[in-house]
Amino acid sequence: MRKVITYGTFDLIHRGHINILRRARELGDYLIVALSTDEFNAGKGKRAYYTYEERKQILESIRYVDEVIPESSWEQKLGDVLKHGAAVFVIGDDWTGKFDFLKPHCEVVYLARTEGISTTKIREDLNSQDHVSPWVRLANILHIPVRQSAGRFGPAGASEAGEAGALKPSSKRLPFLPRVGPRN
Repeated sequence: MRKVITYGTFDLIHRGHINILRRARELGDYLIVALSTDEFNAGKGKRAYYTYEERKQILESIRYVDEVIPESSWEQKLGDVLKHGAAVFVIGDDWTGKFDFLKPHCEVVYLARTEGISTTKIREDLNSQDHVSPWVRLANILHIPVRQSAGRFGPAGASEAGEAGALKPSSKRLPFLPRVGPRN
């Protein structure tokens, strides 16, 4: 069995992550993902949205991934390659040359990243006005307080929420908007 190992934080999983995992898995029969722990990320000055356990659960549900192990230090890579019998070490090409010291022990492959997507880009996009719901933008323009609950936007005030978290129809309406619904 040809084992492949790769490393990363894998926060906010996107198509770039899936591409590198798929391509890494194609280089062997068994893919091990060394997932950066929350403590290791903190030491690198990074903070993931999801906890280590949540990211691990997500990775384990991806068909290309056979095993997830913790990455807790920069220095563990050689030990992991030897311990797990990895024939191939895979990492993004932004690290080209940095892991050549592993070449006496395994093949080192630097894979090109997927253009146009990264966790950093997702975070920047989510913080930009372009990725705010048009309804939330309208509410902001009209100075209507808005809350978000369970992925649903609606008027502020818990009394508006139904048992399942969905919004109940409101009798409130803006004076310049026509009434929608059955007429009595």
